Amino acid sequence: MKTLNTYILMAFLVISGKSLAQQTPAGKQTEAVTIVGATAHLGNGEVIENSLVIFENGKLIEVIAANLTKRQYPGKIIDAKGKHVYPGFIAPNSTLGLVEIAAVKATQDEDEMGEMLPNIRSLIAYNAESKIVESMRPNGVLLGQIVPRGGRISGTSSIVQFDAWNWEDAVVKEDDGLHINWPDTYKRGSKWRGEDPNLKPNKSYVENVQELSDFFASAKAYLDGDRDYKNLPYLAMETVFGGEKKVFVHANEEKAILDAIQFKKDQNLPHMVIVGGYYSTGVAEALKNNNIPVLVGRPHSVPEEAHEDYDYSYKLAGKLYEEGVLVAIEGSGQMERMNSRNLPFYAGTAAAFGMDKEDALKLITLNTAKILGIDENYGSLEKGKSATLFISEGDALDMRGNILSHAYIDGREISLETHQTELWKRYSKKYKDQSGKEEIPTDSESSP
Repeated sequence: MKTLNTYILMAFLVISGKSLAQQTPAGKQTEAVTIVGATAHLGNGEVIENSLVIFENGKLIEVIAANLTKRQYPGKIIDAKGKHVYPGFIAPNSTLGLVEIAAVKATQDEDEMGEMLPNIRSLIAYNAESKIVESMRPNGVLLGQIVPRGGRISGTSSIVQFDAWNWEDAVVKEDDGLHINWPDTYKRGSKWRGEDPNLKPNKSYVENVQELSDFFASAKAYLDGDRDYKNLPYLAMETVFGGEKKVFVHANEEKAILDAIQFKKDQNLPHMVIVGGYYSTGVAEALKNNNIPVLVGRPHSVPEEAHEDYDYSYKLAGKLYEEGVLVAIEGSGQMERMNSRNLPFYAGTAAAFGMDKEDALKLITLNTAKILGIDENYGSLEKGKSATLFISEGDALDMRGNILSHAYIDGREISLETHQTELWKRYSKKYKDQSGKEEIPTDSESSP
């Protein structure tokens, strides 16, 4: 009986492992790849209609018009006539890999207890084998900024690529930024406590901002002193004051944004980014003058107030862009991990509501790379940069055209299969026979 139970347990573990495992990460690029004839959207606003894109050893070595050269093409040749080439899309302010199943607490690792937590690092909690992370790739989302949540200072984010065995292999930029949840200037009362649910001024606002100022002052005093004891939160602030880490301030209201700008000046912070910025158009000039970019919330959201235009969120990124603010799109909010795969369609919505299509593309490519500080290698198709790109059958900002045939991260051709694509193929085959006869998938086709 004991032996039988052992076999049953082993079989269960094998089946579970098969259903939970991610695609095996791709190996290093071993030969040059030449993509011929595609329309290349460079991510910097430029388009090459009949392009020649060549990359080797993970780097782009040629991005030119195909009719400018008649030499023999090196390595593997991909005929992409009628298709489109894009730089890999980048998802900022994401919790991908930190939560797998929202209803199962054991799979949640996005938050820690406490309020001032600059020493908390999202990178070491990142699950590179997440099935949700895997599902980003078929839509062209190949990199992301992994951000902790909760507290007044949530912790430190890092930037990863989405095809790796573990967080060590995944990391693109380690500990890139500190994340602060700025106090709300207005709050709604809790109806469960019998409070007025309407918006009213936050009586603790000034006190909450002062707490932040006090923490920064204490950290500076500690770092300038003898450091006769180890204080991990204060030690983590050293790279913030030195400029190695950017400060991402999550704020939406005009007053909150203006106060954050003043906070930047008071604390002499080299780099600050506003995240969310729902009402940032009213302070666009101040943002521009202080060289502060904005990661606007996802356009696929309803207006927050009844008097606002229905398309307010759709146009927000475009309005900031017109004002000269460096802007990109982030996707936090309800069901944010699953919805991160819709990042290209967020940019497509911005294009549909006023932005030039190539300018909208920048919202998820080069602009994002600049804001995150990785534009030297990522965000656009330019000679010398990482060969992180994909080929799409059509317009990648439109869900009807976003059909990938090839995708590469640092020159490595990655799998576009996921748990979802395998299930789609399985049940498509089941119902394909119009005669009514049910087709039985093979073992390889039926294995999730």
